[in-house]
Amino acid sequence: MAGELKIRVNGAERSVNADPDTPLLYVLMNDLELKGPRFGCGLAQCGSCSVLADGVEIRSCVTPAGSVAGKSIVTLEGLPALYAQQKGLAQAPALHPLQEAFVETQSLHCGYCYNGMTIKGAELLSQNPAPSEAQIRAHMDGHICRCGTYPRVMKAIQLASLKIAGGAK
Repeated sequence: MAGELKIRVNGAERSVNADPDTPLLYVLMNDLELKGPRFGCGLAQCGSCSVLADGVEIRSCVTPAGSVAGKSIVTLEGLPALYAQQKGLAQAPALHPLQEAFVETQSLHCGYCYNGMTIKGAELLSQNPAPSEAQIRAHMDGHICRCGTYPRVMKAIQLASLKIAGGAK
């Protein structure tokens, strides 16, 4: 039964009229009009719908909206503010370093996987700011790129790691 749900998304408390069993993805896309999370497979297998819940990646296509009460949800749109918070910056940059790196390495082809790859990559970099290639591969396992830009995604995460460490501009 639909009712008022309060969820914290990208640092703001939001109220929506939705059934608690509604997939979080639908609330984010339809009610909150966020464009980052995408519907891919609907089975939590591709990663296009990924968001961070208290800093941990979840697949929003299979997560009931009611189950995230009390958690902080971060979507692609909220990554710059999250980065600023993590680094103690007074102001959020226009883009998270990983978003910048995706552009610089031309990792986007069709862009469908971009949300999930960026969310999962940002999760990794917040846990391990200098991951090895093997650690990146292991962490990103389960995220599907239909265009096969995996080598570029790897380069983007490595470049973002350098940016975060202050070694690349």
